[in-house]
Order: sequence, then structure tokens, then C-alpha cells
Amino acid sequence: MKNHTQAGQVLQIHKPRFRLLKFHIIVSLVCLEAVSGNAQSSALPTLESAPAAAASGRPDWLLNAQSYQAGVFQGDTPDEVVLQNGLVRRTFKLAPNAATIGLDNLMTSEAVLRAVEPEATVTIDGQEFAVGGLRGQPDRAYLLPEWITTLTNDPAAFQFVDFQTGKPESPIVWKRKRHSADLPWPLPGATLALTFGGPTESTRGIAVTVHHEIYDGLPVLGKWLTVSNGTERAITLDRFASERLAVVEAESAVDERTDIAWRTPAITVFSDYMFKGMDVVTGNQVAAWRTDPEFKTQVSYALKTPCRLVCEPPIGPGVRLAPGETFTSFRVWLVVHDTTERERQGLFIRRAHRALAPWSTENPVMMHVRNSDSKSFRNAVDQCAEVGFEMIIYTFGSGLNAESEDPAYLARIKADVDYAHSKSIEVGAYSLFSSRRIDDANDVINPQTGKPGGAIFGNAPCLGSVWGTNYLRKLTNFFVQTGLDLLEHDGPYPGDVCASTNHPGHRGLADSQWVNWRLSADLYIWCRERGIYLNQPDYYFFAGGNKTAMGYREDNWSLPRAQQLIHARQNIFDGTWTKPQTAGWMFVPLTEYHGGGAAATLEPLREHLDAYEGHLANTLGAGVQACWRGPRLYDSDDTKAPVKQWVTWFKQHRSILESDIIHCRRADGRDIDYLLHVNPRLKTRALAMIHNPLNVAVEREVVLPLYYTGLTNAALVREQDGAGRLHELDRMHRIYIPVKIAPHGRTWLTVESP
Repeated sequence: MKNHTQAGQVLQIHKPRFRLLKFHIIVSLVCLEAVSGNAQSSALPTLESAPAAAASGRPDWLLNAQSYQAGVFQGDTPDEVVLQNGLVRRTFKLAPNAATIGLDNLMTSEAVLRAVEPEATVTIDGQEFAVGGLRGQPDRAYLLPEWITTLTNDPAAFQFVDFQTGKPESPIVWKRKRHSADLPWPLPGATLALTFGGPTESTRGIAVTVHHEIYDGLPVLGKWLTVSNGTERAITLDRFASERLAVVEAESAVDERTDIAWRTPAITVFSDYMFKGMDVVTGNQVAAWRTDPEFKTQVSYALKTPCRLVCEPPIGPGVRLAPGETFTSFRVWLVVHDTTERERQGLFIRRAHRALAPWSTENPVMMHVRNSDSKSFRNAVDQCAEVGFEMIIYTFGSGLNAESEDPAYLARIKADVDYAHSKSIEVGAYSLFSSRRIDDANDVINPQTGKPGGAIFGNAPCLGSVWGTNYLRKLTNFFVQTGLDLLEHDGPYPGDVCASTNHPGHRGLADSQWVNWRLSADLYIWCRERGIYLNQPDYYFFAGGNKTAMGYREDNWSLPRAQQLIHARQNIFDGTWTKPQTAGWMFVPLTEYHGGGAAATLEPLREHLDAYEGHLANTLGAGVQACWRGPRLYDSDDTKAPVKQWVTWFKQHRSILESDIIHCRRADGRDIDYLLHVNPRLKTRALAMIHNPLNVAVEREVVLPLYYTGLTNAALVREQDGAGRLHELDRMHRIYIPVKIAPHGRTWLTVESP
């Protein structure tokens, strides 16, 4: 699909191809040709027996996950294989065909699976095939061990050939060049790859490999497909479903529901095929809870219970595979929960997010400079260096042209970037992609009208067009030539389909979404390999993105300053239930933005120090970085002092401020509000940032829930880094701390082990 270039080279995008299978599995065509009916490879690897799951006494993995080691083991019978890590377990039967026969939540000792499904499905040249699977289960409400031995093969399905075990390999190279959490990459764990061969004359030589992963210390299962064309002709992969699981229903309802949402099973699905959304729910494009009409004993008389998880692309991929080519699907990850409680589910999601996209823990303090001329830029760089900012971005509307190939322009930008680097300041650039009009030849073509227009954001170029190829070349060349450190990509590919048959990058409508996504993802992987930070307003984290918007309404920055502060804390509180705070940016316009006049504006900064300091405390106190957009960070020594003070404070407490958040009281303007940061592995186990929005001083007793600090009996508490006082925890792991806060003021509490 792309040429993997050496450091410093430009990303060359040609007509998309497909990544060769980069996995230590080789299935011989001779073996595949032999597949027929129930035939399978006889020489399977020998595995160790699976360890017994502990009945009780295992630590909460959120506090201590060291004992939860992943592996691939022999199952209860010779034809069973088990993936498990002490938190989750997935069991496979390999004969008379391969299929998942167990998915168990070892945290709750519950069976998640209720019925057997194929491992995947593929549609090749217009014909759909199951990949693996077993038939004959008498009741799909539950699965008894004695029924498993009687299940039969479907000879029309792709047939199991072989399996291979190994360790996870990183799909993305992560160049670490700035502060981030100390997380392993690639993830430690175990892999299992099941290879299947085509069952018919037309599919002889076609191999489908179903890749499974499990990780140390995470209740997470990964999965993806590769389809290899070993025939002598080109084939088309029209459709695929990489995951099909018949899961125990989360609730039962007799009556048909239309306007009432069903409760779905406690599984969150990630994928690297996420776009058109800033959160894990909206960004999901592949996972859907479907009905199971073969589940005849369900309570729903209309058989409408959503209890079958299917992961597939919305359209296509519709890709052509030449002889010898291998297609690699997107990846999905299942996060298995042990509760329906919102905060704990959020902690599971955020921990899994950080583990699967550890680059999203990079969290530089950044300014958005409003003008790109050298004088304005260098003045802003000097201010960033003076107060401890770490990055400066040529913001939207600054006048920077990241698509320029003019040597003189490139040289001037490089000189300014070099100047910033001499001050230890990284530099980023803004580029608009999706919400723009190019021309009829290069825009996305609406399949309903056959003309441009009607895309997700009105008009949009197609990355598979001639313009798209040139855009990617120009953009990456600009970064190589200037030495920039960040790409703020506004409007990455949001999922548009394109009906053009004249674009060189895709054949038509069927493969357009896949190709456009793949080109975007490859751009971000190219950036990740070079340590280029990525801001993008979509959920591209698992394809290499660092940060997306926390979530806010831009017009609200035209509200009076006091209201902006309340809204900002509400947005941070709401945006961090499933998103790590390091993965979401906030926004603070220092100059007028969307109107609002003097009442809404921070400039002149020295005249509004109370609001300016409030924004600094809002964001840095939550471990969140804002886009500080304007021509300068301070306009006097009196302004510089609090900016430098808060940045210094943030860096002093950075480790705990970028740790897990517990949501305590949401801002409502009527009383104090606060978040609690927790980490059982740090000396500072917790930090609470408490705000008083009222016009009067308040005295309150603050409740700190300390379970996720790992403390059990007592805690040493300091207010504003002062002297420590010992407090006993109650049976719910809580302590109660009296605080006094000035009008429109704030305070913070830190918690240590006594």
C-alpha cells in the first residue's frame, strides 16, 4: 500500500496495494490444495496445559496486574486450544472444524458465549463463505460441554488447516521523543493464528488466517484477518466480518422495542477503523449488536434481542487481490468488563486505550500562534521558552501553507523551526483536508447524484484522486524539509464514499472507503514512525493518532469569561469518562473568537488575570492540555508570573495529573466541583483539584474515594503541598477532608502512603 521509507524520506503514495502478511505463519499451497470436507493438517503444535483459574484472592488488575500473564495452552481435550491471562479466556475447538466454543470472564466467573458462530465470514467474487464454525447446537441460549462433542462440520465453510502461536508484533513503529507514560510497546502477550483453506474448486489456494491476540494484565482480546490469494487469477474480496460472537444477552424483554434502547452486553469494542467521531462510541464504524433469529428460545417473541456481536466494515472493502497478494483487515479489540458501573467501565476503557495506543499519553504543553510571519512566530517561541511551554503550532488561520513546494518558503519555515528547536520548543503545523472543495475531477463523487457534493461535510476531496496523491506528497515533503514535529490534521478522512471510476487510487464505490481510510492511516503511521505528533478531530488513536478534541461547543467561547470557565470544567468532566485526559485537547482563545466582545475576551491578558489563571488551573489541574490560541502568552511580567507558575506546578505533579481520573462532582456553578487523579504505583497516590465558582468563600468537607490508590487503612494528605496530616479510610476506602476556598478560587490536595 505504501513504501516504508527511511527516516527523512517523503511518503510516496501510489495506487493502494495490500500489505504482505508480516507474521510468522506460512501455509503451503500444497496443504491448502489438500483441504476437502473435514480434512486438516495432522501435525499441530504441542502446547502446555492451561493453568487453573484462581477461585478467589486474585488482585484487582486495575491495582496490580503483574500476576495476569497471557499464554496459549492446551484445552481440556486434544483438539482444544485456549487463550487466557487470568482475566479472560477464549477457547477454540479445532475439529471437525475450528470455532470459538468458549469466551469466559474470569473476573466474574461468567460465561460470555452462549452459542457457536463461524470465526469470520468472507465474500469472494460475490459468494459468501463462513470461515470455520460448527453446527448442530440444540439450544442457542447456552452451550453445554456435552453438546460440543456432537457438533458437526459445515463442508461449505473454509476448513481449518493449521495454527501457529507467537508473541504480539507492533503494527505501528512508535518513535518515542517526548514525555509519555512508561508503557511497553509492542504489548506483551500471546498470539494464536488459525489458518483456513477454501472449500470449493473456485477457492482452492485461497487462505484466510484469523489472528487472535491476548495481552498480559488486560481484559482485552484482539483479532484481525488476512486473506491470501494463492490462485493464478485475481479475486475480489467484496465483504468480510472479522468477528462474530453469540453473546449472553444483557437483558430480556418480551415486547418489541422501537424507541427504547436495549441494554447490550458489557463489552466495549475498539478498532483501528474508527473515524467520524471524537469518542469511542461515535467513532465506532465496525461493531454492531445484531439480533440472532436462530436463537429460538429467547424471551423476545419477535426474536429482536441484540445479542450477536458482528464486526465488519460499513461498505466493502471491495478490493482486488492479484495472484500472490495478501489483504490485511482492520483490527478489533474486545474490552471485557466486570461491572456495569460507569466509572469502573471507564477505567477499563481508558487503561486499554493507553495500552493499545501508548503514544496518546504524550501530552505536550502547547501554544497556537495566530500569525506565521517570522517576527510573530519567534516572539511567541521566546515566550513559550520563558514560561515552560513545550510546543508551538502554526494554528488555523495563521497563513501557513503546509502544501507549499516553494524552496524559498520552505527554507524560511525551516529557519524558524530551527530557531524554535534551539529553544527546546517543538513546532507543529495545521493542514485542512476534508472540508474543502477542489474540483469535479478530484472531489468525492456522490453515488446518488454522480456529482460532487453531499459528502459528510458537504464537499471533500478524495485521497484516491490525483489531487489526493499530490496532497500527501506535498504534505509529507513539507514536514521532511522543515523538520516540523506535529501535524494538526483538520478533517482527516471521515468515512466518505466515492463513486468515481476515474480516480487512480480506487476502482469505484465499493473500495473507496477502504482505500481512503488506508491512505489516511498510512499517513499517520508514517508520522508515528518519525515521532511527529498528531492532532486530529477523529478517533484515529489506534492508527497512530495522539489527540482529538475533548469535546466542546466552539460558540461557547463567545460567552462571558466566567461562563467559559464553568463550561470548560463540565466539558473535561464529561469528556474523560472513556477518553484519557492526555488524549483530548481543550481550547482557550486568548483573543476574541466567534464574537462575544470584551466580556468574552482574555486580551488584554493583564486585565483579566483571574480568568486567565482560572483556565490554567482548569486544564493543567485536570492533566489536560489546551490550545492556547493567540499572538502571545503574556503581555506583562504580572501576566507571565502565573503562567510560568502553573506550568511549573503541572510539571512537578505531571505523573499523577496524567494518571487515571475519578469523577467526583461535576461543575454546576452552584457549589464546589472536583476531579481526583489516582495511581497506586506512584509516591503521590492521588491529587484532587477543587474549584469554587461562587462569589463567596466556602468551607466544605470533601469526600475522596481512594480505592484506586491501593491504600487500605490510612492516607497522608497535604493541601497545596503543605504539611501532611494522617486520615483513616472508612470501609468504602474514603476519607473526608475539610477545605476552605476563596471566592472563585481553587485548592488541591495530594495523597500519599503514610
